[in-house]
Amino acid sequence: MGLKIIHTADWHLGQTFFGYDRQTEHTAFLHWLTNTITLTKADVLFIAGDVFDVANPSAAAQRQFFRFLKEINQSNPGLQVVVIAGNHDSAARLEAPNPLLEELNTSVTGVVKRTDQGEIDFDSLLLPLRNREGSVQAWCMAVPFLRQGDYPPTDDKENNTYVAGVDRMYQQLFNHARDKKEPGQPVVAMGHLHVMGAELSDDDRSERVIMGGLEAVTSNTFHPALAYTALGHIHKAQRVGGRENIRYSGSPLPMSFSETNYRHQVVMVELDGDNPARIEPILIPQTIELIRVPKVPAIPEEVIAALSELPDKPLLEDEAHLAPFLEVRVLLTEPAPGFRNQVEEAIAGKFVRLTSIIPSYPRREHGGEEVALSFHDLQKIDPLDMVKRTYENKYANELPESIEKLFREVVQELNVKQEAQ
Repeated sequence: MGLKIIHTADWHLGQTFFGYDRQTEHTAFLHWLTNTITLTKADVLFIAGDVFDVANPSAAAQRQFFRFLKEINQSNPGLQVVVIAGNHDSAARLEAPNPLLEELNTSVTGVVKRTDQGEIDFDSLLLPLRNREGSVQAWCMAVPFLRQGDYPPTDDKENNTYVAGVDRMYQQLFNHARDKKEPGQPVVAMGHLHVMGAELSDDDRSERVIMGGLEAVTSNTFHPALAYTALGHIHKAQRVGGRENIRYSGSPLPMSFSETNYRHQVVMVELDGDNPARIEPILIPQTIELIRVPKVPAIPEEVIAALSELPDKPLLEDEAHLAPFLEVRVLLTEPAPGFRNQVEEAIAGKFVRLTSIIPSYPRREHGGEEVALSFHDLQKIDPLDMVKRTYENKYANELPESIEKLFREVVQELNVKQEAQ
């Protein structure tokens, strides 16, 4: 009999989206996930890190998580849940309820434990995976988000980098698993890290990625004999390194407006002894719509006209928590200090929740070479010329006479004050 695993990650319970609470979306996802596990008769649920959005989650977020574990255990007897800590989680806090969670057939790995001799306790990172009848079908390398010093040390100074340390952790743990498993029992891995080549979500403020990829490992970190590698940390679902069985499941909820037309998913993995894993994405229904108005930035008048076409609020006030999130996109050719007020007035009776107003500016091509200016050269520049040039570069228009007049008045006032001193 094969083993069915549902791979999820990056739930970010307790997160807000531009200040709006997301509990409704998370509740809908967890309800859908429970039904999906029941329908597919999955044996194991993976949560590959970032269960919570912050290290000190609210009481409501923790209650939501523990209630889910209780309910899913009751509706799916024999289901095994394996959780690893992500960089957003507090490893120790996430592990603390383990004595109680064991009663719900749930294992949480947050801290890399060590033996009395100071060596890594590989047994604590290696978990047997059982089907619903309780028979061991596979083994899981449950590796949480690794911090400096969590991985095996080395005397080789050239290979004492973070990436090399993560490589050693997965290689040594795989060797330990291979020695411990029985014939016909595949080994799978979990991790919460950045694999080189992974596609990031645009404008996603939750993904913590070091510039230059200094913390990015390669797909070679994961042994070719691993049946499947379940990753978290990157919020777009994808395979990495050209290998079908190394995957990010992605986050269940959209993290930015760049995901307006993107469908989130979980991954169903079926293991059958030494045979290749069968992998099937399962799409998650979206609870709250993300909309951009207009789809292409337009001048303020056109934007306000488009906003007026949005649907009105329903009569039932209890549906307000389902209103779409709105991003307004405007093309500015001159300053528009009152534009936000105009937007708020236009959507006052509409079934949307304003998150942000994103300004764009006309592109203006510049010919000629850039010339480095000395301090002496800068002193010769007329401040008004600088204002004119800055305005033209930003708005692709000449500086209005009203602003030029105001600027001259300010300069004159400053000159008078300086002379008085």
